Amino acid sequence: MPDPATQRSDARKNRQVILQVAHDVLAESPDASLNSIAKRAGIGPGTLYRHFPTREALILEVYQHDIGRLVDSVADVLAAHTPLDALRQWFTSLTAYVRIKHDLGEALHSAAAQQVVSASWPPVTAAVGQLLDACERAGEVRPGIDPTDVIMLMSCLWRTPDSPDGAAQAQRLMELAIGGLRP
Repeated sequence: MPDPATQRSDARKNRQVILQVAHDVLAESPDASLNSIAKRAGIGPGTLYRHFPTREALILEVYQHDIGRLVDSVADVLAAHTPLDALRQWFTSLTAYVRIKHDLGEALHSAAAQQVVSASWPPVTAAVGQLLDACERAGEVRPGIDPTDVIMLMSCLWRTPDSPDGAAQAQRLMELAIGGLRP
């Protein structure tokens, strides 16, 4: 797979378009073909396969890209919301990413996939730590809460059905969890 840092600007742009389109297409249909992703991205299949020789390679890169964007969004989310609302917003986004990952089923169960998923834990934990620190400074959560405990607690959110009733249940569960974090 080509190193994005050494690619020409048009190749980097194609790669970013592929990742965004693949995210959207896989969210709609986890079984989408690479050819359907290439078509929606407005590129030829050869271009897609040059960047991502296998479906698994594309799915893993989409997952890494999505998690990276989410982790990088902490400062913006905190700037746009109160700390506790930022925590809510961020976990809602994480839930959406994890649901997509779960819908991909077997695509994320190889040894390479497990390495990628495991590698996402430290940055996600650090992001949750940033959110908790902001909440703590604002007096919205009690001090000393372990970010990994919060991730485990909030994991109930992505286990709710992906439906209006499931969204309502996820909202209720989030508020129950946040209630347990308060001072």
